[in-house]
Amino acid sequence: MIDRQNRPASGVTILELLVTVSVVTLLAGLLLPAVLQARAVARRTACQSNLRQWALAAQMYADTHAGRLPRRGQGIQPTWVIDRDEDWFNALPVYMESPPYRELAAASKRPRPDENSIWVCPEIEANEHLPNSERSFFPYGMNMALSTWLSPRPDHIDRVGPKKTMVFMADGLGPYCSVLPSTQAYSPVDRHLGMVNIAFLDGHVASFEGAEVGSGSGDPKRPDVRWFPPNSVWNGPPR
Repeated sequence: MIDRQNRPASGVTILELLVTVSVVTLLAGLLLPAVLQARAVARRTACQSNLRQWALAAQMYADTHAGRLPRRGQGIQPTWVIDRDEDWFNALPVYMESPPYRELAAASKRPRPDENSIWVCPEIEANEHLPNSERSFFPYGMNMALSTWLSPRPDHIDRVGPKKTMVFMADGLGPYCSVLPSTQAYSPVDRHLGMVNIAFLDGHVASFEGAEVGSGSGDPKRPDVRWFPPNSVWNGPPR
């Protein structure tokens, strides 16, 4: 007959439980940063995809407008004029089967931080907010030095120098529809773990450290990240 009183207990001891919890906690501590990093990379990639679509739309716009680019919209001030057909946010969406910005505003459907669309950088939800639902909101901004309203005609896509180095659009901040490296709020935003996404006129998109491209400090005048086209009639914001 089996002696049940002398059989070892089959339950988990407190020591074993503590060891298991310690191992799980250690693994979670090791894996969590990798998971967060992977998610950040995914959001940056989605943002790059959005910017690439805007740059390709600009190329299609130029193809149908004798090579002319859309206008940049307003410059160093927050955007309040949203009804001009030539401004990029009204001129380009049709090439991506999206309504122009003025129609979204008229229907109370201005882009918002928490939506998934070509208008919104997916990283913006975590660290930026729209303070007023009636204000314009542009997570992306066109190069402020391109196609300014001071010029009688918009810039020609083939007369701005090498398209692979001419900035078309970058991560921007809320109320500003155009961006330019500066110490001011209309400077490109390095919201991707210190990186800023930039779309160039040839359609490619690249990420740069904010300090490398003058985010929050000014134009670094890099030959591979150009903001001002040759013979620009606009010399930049007042100093």
